[in-house]
Amino acid sequence: MWKGLILDFNSYQEKSRSTAIYNSKYAVMYPAMGLGGEAGEVLNKVKKLYRDQDGVILDEDRFTLIAELGDCLWYIAQLASDLGIQLDTIAHTNLYKLQDRKERNVIQGSGDDR
Repeated sequence: MWKGLILDFNSYQEKSRSTAIYNSKYAVMYPAMGLGGEAGEVLNKVKKLYRDQDGVILDEDRFTLIAELGDCLWYIAQLASDLGIQLDTIAHTNLYKLQDRKERNVIQGSGDDR
C-alpha cells in the first residue's frame, strides 16, 4: 500500500498520528512503555537469530525485523508528538551530537556528557 512512498520523518510522524488511539491521560507514558516493549521484541528476535541461526540473517528475518523496528518507530513518533517535538528535530540533534563526539574523539566510551 505504501510501497514507493517517500516519507521524511515529520511526514511519517504526522501520518502515524492518525493511528495513535490511546487516552490522552496516558500521553507520554503509553508510548514510552510501548517503546520499551517493542525494543525488547527486537532484542529477542536478534537473540534468537544468534541462538538458532548462528547470527545468519535471512530475508524473512529482515522482514520480521522491519515490522518490529517499524513498531519502535511508531512509538518514538507518538512519544515525540506527545512531548511536542518533531522527529526531524530529534534526528538532527542526534546527528549533531554524534558528529561532535566524533570530532572530539569521544564517540566511544560511556556517559551522556562526553
